[in-house]
Amino acid sequence: QLQLVESGGGSVQAGESLGLTCTAVSRYTFGTYSIGWFRQAPGKDREGVAAIMADGTTTVADSVKGRFSVSKDNAKSSLYLQMNSVKPEDTAMYYCAADAPGVKRQRNGAWYPGHWGQGTQVNVSS
Repeated sequence: QLQLVESGGGSVQAGESLGLTCTAVSRYTFGTYSIGWFRQAPGKDREGVAAIMADGTTTVADSVKGRFSVSKDNAKSSLYLQMNSVKPEDTAMYYCAADAPGVKRQRNGAWYPGHWGQGTQVNVSS
């Protein structure tokens, strides 16, 4: 009922830029539900990176604020993550995730959606 497909990952050097795309296939109208980017580095917990909530609110993690930006195109059912000035610590599997309209799942007090893509790997070398 809500499928998410990420693309755009790859290997870059520190200081470079990279853009990720998440395309949603769903019976729900894109833009009526919360959708965002998460990442998980080896040996670390999955963490939120940036999101656009159903009410239009945009959130960006402090660790990437000023370097990463999130945007969407409702007509293309796509969410984007523009990553600038990347650092080696940005190396991780990046996931697109979303909740159905009217739903906002949480885990440990933070938004943790119920629908996830397969992820796209980003590697940043120094």
